[in-house]
Amino acid sequence: MGIVRSTNESSLTGFTLLGFSDYPQLQKTLFIIILILYLLTILGNTTIILISRLESKLHTPMYYFLSHLSFLDLCFTSSVIPQLLVNLRDSMKAISYGGCIVQLYVSLALGSTECILLTVMSYDRYIAVCRPLHYTVFMHTRLCKILASMAWLSGVTASLVQSTLTLQLPFCGHHQVDHFICEIPVLIKLACTDTTFNEVELFVVSVLFLVVPVSFILVSYGYIAQTVLRIKSTTGRQKAFGTCSSHLLVVIIFYGTILFIYLQPSKSKYKDQGKFVSLFYTVVTPMLNPLIYTLRNKDFKGALKKILGNILCIKLT
Repeated sequence: MGIVRSTNESSLTGFTLLGFSDYPQLQKTLFIIILILYLLTILGNTTIILISRLESKLHTPMYYFLSHLSFLDLCFTSSVIPQLLVNLRDSMKAISYGGCIVQLYVSLALGSTECILLTVMSYDRYIAVCRPLHYTVFMHTRLCKILASMAWLSGVTASLVQSTLTLQLPFCGHHQVDHFICEIPVLIKLACTDTTFNEVELFVVSVLFLVVPVSFILVSYGYIAQTVLRIKSTTGRQKAFGTCSSHLLVVIIFYGTILFIYLQPSKSKYKDQGKFVSLFYTVVTPMLNPLIYTLRNKDFKGALKKILGNILCIKLT
C-alpha cells in the first residue's frame, strides 16, 4: 500500500527540479546566458529552415536533412529551456507530474531521433564524397524521405518504450530531481524498488542509439578518409573535406556529451557533473549547429545574401 500511495502522491504533487540550486550565485548569470543562447538557437535554426526552403539551389539532400536537424533542435530546446529559465528565477523549482511526463517523452523522442538523423547524414556525406557520380541516383527524393521518416519513427518508438517503463516505477520520498530536466537516469534514481531491469534496458537502448550509430558514422568516415587521401590535388582534398567537416564536428560535440551521460557507470565519480554536461548538449549544441553548418558554407551564405537583398529591395520600392 505504501508504494501505491507514493505513486499517487507523485502524480498529485509532481517533482522538484533542483537544477543548479547548489550554486545560487550562478543562477542569475545562467539565466541571462541561457536566455541569450536560446534566442540565438531560435534565430539560427529558423534561418536555416527558411533559407533552405526559399532558395531552390539548396533543395538538396544535405539541406533537406539539415532542415530536419534544425527543426529537431528547435523543438528539443523548446521542450527544456523555458522550464529551466522559469526554475532559475523561481525558488520553488517545481514541475507538475504531467509537465514532467511531456518533457520526458518529447525530449527523449527528439534526442533519439537526432542520433539516427546524424547517422543518416553521415551516409549522405559518404555518398557525396565516395560516389559523387552516382549521388543523385542514390540520394533521390524518395529515399531521403524514407530515411528521415525512419529516424523520426525510431526516435518516437524508443521514447514510448523507455518513458513508459520508467513512469511505471513507484516514485517515493521527496520527489526531488537533482537535475534541471526530467530525464530517465535521474528519474530511475527516485524509484523505491529494484531498478535493475530499467537500468539494463536503458543500457541496451543507449547502445542501439549511441554506440551502433557512432560505429556506423566512424565506418563511413573511414571510407571518406580513404577517398580523400587518394585525391591528388590539394584543392580537391579541401573541397572533399569541406563537405564533411561541419557534420563531423557536430557529431563529435553531440555524441561526446550524450555518451558521457548515458554510458557511464551509475556510481561514477563524475555523475555530479552530469547536469552541466546535459546543459551543454541541451543549450549550447543546438545553438552551435547553425553556426557550424553555415559559417564555412558559401552556398548558404550566398543564398542568405540573395534573399536579404531581395527583401531589402522590396522594402525600398
